[in-house]
Amino acid sequence: MNVKKVFLTVLTVLILSVAGMAGYYAYSFYSFTSKVKQPATASSLPEWTGKDRVNVMLLGVDKRDGEQSTRSDSILLASIDPVTKNTELFSILRDSWVSIPGYKKNRINTAYEIGGPELMAKTVEKLTGLPIHYYVVTDFRGFEKVVDALGGVDMYVEKDMNYLLYDDKGYFDIHLKKGFQHLDGHKALQYVRFRHDKMGDFTRTERQRKFLKVLADKLKTTTGIWNLPSVLEAMSPYIATNMGATDMIRLANLAYDIDTAKIKAEQIPPNVILREKTIGGAQVIDPRPAQTKEYIHGLLQTPDITSGAPQKENK
Repeated sequence: MNVKKVFLTVLTVLILSVAGMAGYYAYSFYSFTSKVKQPATASSLPEWTGKDRVNVMLLGVDKRDGEQSTRSDSILLASIDPVTKNTELFSILRDSWVSIPGYKKNRINTAYEIGGPELMAKTVEKLTGLPIHYYVVTDFRGFEKVVDALGGVDMYVEKDMNYLLYDDKGYFDIHLKKGFQHLDGHKALQYVRFRHDKMGDFTRTERQRKFLKVLADKLKTTTGIWNLPSVLEAMSPYIATNMGATDMIRLANLAYDIDTAKIKAEQIPPNVILREKTIGGAQVIDPRPAQTKEYIHGLLQTPDITSGAPQKENK
């Protein structure tokens, strides 16, 4: 066999291999979109045109075996500029006392229990003034499955973390040692759940933002991309979203171009704005919505859709 034939043979094998992998990834993706839970009726959230910022709400719910309803345990909002690829990741304090459309004021995480992800999205929109285009909901099990499918993550745990819940045979207890270490899905869940220190939910949301950036970095590595079909398969039973297949493809392409090192992470409401107060004997957070909106839109240089008026530029 001459050199030309050898070259053609190798090239043919490579092309067939790439085509086979592309087919495998395409099959895995469409299998995933067919298995995730979609809303029973058409989503009432605004459509993303692909030109303006896209805002995706990420909810982690504390739903355990046998439970029928639950409140959202973690509320995050990713806001991405499709032109500049600038990305802000906001974590919303779950004890924020807010107006829930159609209902009385309550803690923001109550909105999910009352009306599911669509009502939660409208509540977050009312607080932030940002249109919420998409939501993704997962529970503790889904979170663990994703991290394990990626082979876990390596990160620094800032302090010893210990908490006994005395529930589910100790499954949700937290035991982590300070230091750089490898976290599997179960350990990673402990890291993002821990809030039993002086700053409570403030430091917990900070850790959640930190962890998501590490996870995003892992997804973009060769190992993460190679394991993507396994990740999708592991996630599918635990995910609810209003995204269709086309939406997922557009967002996946956009997310791949994001420089994770440049993602800005913020708490909502920020400490300089919030006030703590007591409602019905319980301590909650007053997010001061007008100031919170001004703060967010000052960062993003976007109009507040809930008022219809553009925000002033920072000087």
